[in-house]
Amino acid sequence: MDVKLEVIVIPVADYDRAKEFYKKLGWRLDADFPFDNGFRIVQFTPPGSGCSVQFGTKMTSAVPGSAQGLYLIVSDVEAARKDLVARGIEVSDVFHPGTPGAQFRSDGSGRVSGPAPEHASYNSFATFRDPDGNGWLYQEVTTRLPGRGLSNLDVATLTGFLLEAEKHHSEYEPTAPKHHWSGWYAAYIVARQDGKTPEDAAQDGKLHVEEAR
Repeated sequence: MDVKLEVIVIPVADYDRAKEFYKKLGWRLDADFPFDNGFRIVQFTPPGSGCSVQFGTKMTSAVPGSAQGLYLIVSDVEAARKDLVARGIEVSDVFHPGTPGAQFRSDGSGRVSGPAPEHASYNSFATFRDPDGNGWLYQEVTTRLPGRGLSNLDVATLTGFLLEAEKHHSEYEPTAPKHHWSGWYAAYIVARQDGKTPEDAAQDGKLHVEEAR
């Protein structure tokens, strides 16, 4: 039986302020349900994430801002940081730990400016906080350790993606440059896993083929 972590609850004091902040990040608003007894649940999902965050009233006794070290995995930490800056979000410079665990130290001690040498996977970071002080960190992952990857896809979902890819690739192939189907399929499935529509995923497959030429 699969056991999937799909939601974490973060403590906030001002729910409308938090909602505006996470919308500003570009995260998808999944739900905002108020109830007559004062309970309210707000849920956001980062782009391409299999896990969502929730906050609201009567959800947690944790102190607002006490959630720290919340990881967001990106393939390019410098590009991810630039996106936050463009959205008006205060974010640290990119750094890598000079001493183990430096990414968790709020005073910045032990951090070395700039990405890890050769962009070593799992070793480059940037940090930011929401208005309540909950702490997030971007971690750059370019090559995953064994056993990771498409871990949030079950067999039924992957089968569906493969059938979709077959259909869209068959429509594209007659006019496409010479290529191997595997690259197109891989780009398509990753895009679908990231939440893109079948049409946008097919465009990603096409772009992969053209860039590989």
